[in-house]
Formats: sequence, structure tokens, C-alpha cells
Amino acid sequence: MLAIRMARGGAKKRPYYNIVIADSRSPRDGRFLEKVGTYNPMLPREHADRVKLNTERLTHWLSVGARPSDRVAKFLAGAELMKPRVRREQTKKPLPKAKAQERAKAAAEAAGKTEEAAAS
Repeated sequence: MLAIRMARGGAKKRPYYNIVIADSRSPRDGRFLEKVGTYNPMLPREHADRVKLNTERLTHWLSVGARPSDRVAKFLAGAELMKPRVRREQTKKPLPKAKAQERAKAAAEAAGKTEEAAAS
């Protein structure tokens, strides 16, 4: 199975990525079939050279059945080569549990009553 993904290059703490077509079983920075773009996260978001894509070759590989990684899919959606992926709903684990929400609600009501009494 073919994957469109990023292979890391650059020095320590200075990342630079090549967007490559590779077999999904090969290592991240290992063997690849073709380089189809670059991504430089050190450049500002609006800079023209931040993401460079060879759209002609990417359309070919997408038609052959190569599957992009999540980040590469975001780049391709920005270049209008594919539809953006739907974002999954965020987890509710970090939110306060039911009892904590009740306590917060009671505290807010109590604070509201004291403000009304002070205003009168």
C-alpha cells in the first residue's frame, strides 16, 4: 500500500520535511519512490515557500490509490487536490465531572444572590 507522507530532514531543532510517496511498511526517513513536495515549518504560515507541492504528480499518485497521512491531507486540501477530512469530536475527559459541575453551578448562584443583595 502506498502512502503520501513526510520524511524528516534538517538539523536538530530545525525541522524540514520532504513530502514523499513511500510504501507504508518502509521507515519514516527510509526508502521512498518519489519526492513530490516540501514542508518547512520554520517559515511563517503565510510564506509562499512553507509548503511546496508538485500538484501534477500528486494527482497521479492519488488516482493510483496512494493514501495521504493526516498532515499531508491537510496540505492537499489547502491546495484543493482533495476534500478536507472531517475533524473528530473532541474528547470530554478533561471536563469537570457531574458533581464538580453542580458545585460550580451552586457557587455561581450563590455569588449571583450576594451581588443582587449588594446592589439593592
